[in-house]
Amino acid sequence: MAQITASLVKELREKSSAGMMDCKKALTESNGDISAAIDWLRKKGLATAAKKAGRVASDGLIGVCVEGDRGAIVEVNSETDFVARNDDFQVFTKDAAALALVVDGDVDALKHASYPNTGKDVEGHLAALVGKIGENMSLRRSACVKVKKGVVASYIHNAVVPNLGKIAVLVGLESDGDTEKLRNVGRQVAMHVAAAGPQFLSVSDVDAGSLDRERSILTEQAKASGKPENIIAKMVEGRLRKFYEEVVLEEQVFVVDGESKIKKFIESSAKDIGSDIKISSFTRFVLGEGIEKKEENFAAEVAATAAGK
Repeated sequence: MAQITASLVKELREKSSAGMMDCKKALTESNGDISAAIDWLRKKGLATAAKKAGRVASDGLIGVCVEGDRGAIVEVNSETDFVARNDDFQVFTKDAAALALVVDGDVDALKHASYPNTGKDVEGHLAALVGKIGENMSLRRSACVKVKKGVVASYIHNAVVPNLGKIAVLVGLESDGDTEKLRNVGRQVAMHVAAAGPQFLSVSDVDAGSLDRERSILTEQAKASGKPENIIAKMVEGRLRKFYEEVVLEEQVFVVDGESKIKKFIESSAKDIGSDIKISSFTRFVLGEGIEKKEENFAAEVAATAAGK
């Protein structure tokens, strides 16, 4: 009996896209022979995902799960919006969000977490769904927002079903105030984040690289005016304030009223509630952001389908 090493299981998993336990069993059944193990997986319908793995999956769903002072968010991709409306796909995305809470949003840990009632891990169950549904799918990313005392609020723009959509936001509010009132404030901030897309929470959170790059650009623009150096310095600082208003959440104008900055909205909300409020963190997922969508030749795709590829 050949020794089934971790590296052998990893190799088979990479080649077949099947779950870890399925790969181990396949290798055991085939005495460590990779080719025979792949055949075993295919016969069991567990390696069909491999054929789909080269396709670009840039559609899908964002899922959120919030439990009191903790919230998790995941992005699960598919090739088409049609699959995103599939019940099995939606159930998987909801389950993945719930499991992400357990692993604090660590996507690698999430992929290897046990998927309930299947005997597979999350990645293995998704591979089985690929074989069942017939499209490439992937668990792309996840994150978690937690507060010590307060609430985590969520917002999903144009939700397909509760807790699933294309744009989703989690916001953490630290406060001793009334939970329901806090949750309402948090939801309004989350709606703003969904619309305005801030990159940083506060001015102090802006990383040095982004700030230096922006300052350099603004300085060159100001020099083109031909004004004295002392005037140029003031121009740059004024334009940096505008930069902060564009990328920093606390400095942005609240989209709901179009007047107050977010930090002023939080201050006024704290007075209404009778307790200090602090935005501790936020995360915003937009479906498919950063994925390069491959240009499809429809005629070629039809021909390939007809040929059984």
